Formats: sequence, structure tokens, C-alpha cells
Amino acid sequence: MSSFEPDDALRDRLLRENEEYRMLATEHQEHEQRIGDLTRKPFLSEEEKVLEKTLKKRKLALKDQMYALMQRHRRETAGDRR
Repeated sequence: MSSFEPDDALRDRLLRENEEYRMLATEHQEHEQRIGDLTRKPFLSEEEKVLEKTLKKRKLALKDQMYALMQRHRRETAGDRR
């Protein structure tokens, strides 16, 4: 068996077992929902455009943090299996 855990399986495991990852994922999902709400509007005010851009940047930063946690988990578990 490989020490590499597929992304979906690792993501599910971290959602169950890692509070930090779960909090990041929840915030990421909330931003995705808010961005979707803005996208469905026929017209955005300047304030809403700024909000949309800010949410997209924050969502990307959250995704980067989630990915870093996944990578750290992989390194730690690979070290345990040696």
C-alpha cells in the first residue's frame, strides 16, 4: 500500500479529525456561497464589486492554507511510516 493518501480521502479525514482544517473549510465554503450570491446579481454596486474581490482573495488564501495543512499531514504521516 502506498503512503500517499488521495486528496479526497485526506480531505475527508482532515474534515473529521482536524479542527483547524475544518474551520478553514467552513470559512472557504461560506465565502464561496457569498461569492455565488453576488455573481447571481444582475448588477453589482462598487461596494459589492470590492466585496466580491476581497472574498475571492480570502477564499484563495484559505484554499492555500488548507493545501498547506494537507501537505504537512502527508509529510508527518510519511515520516511515521518509515
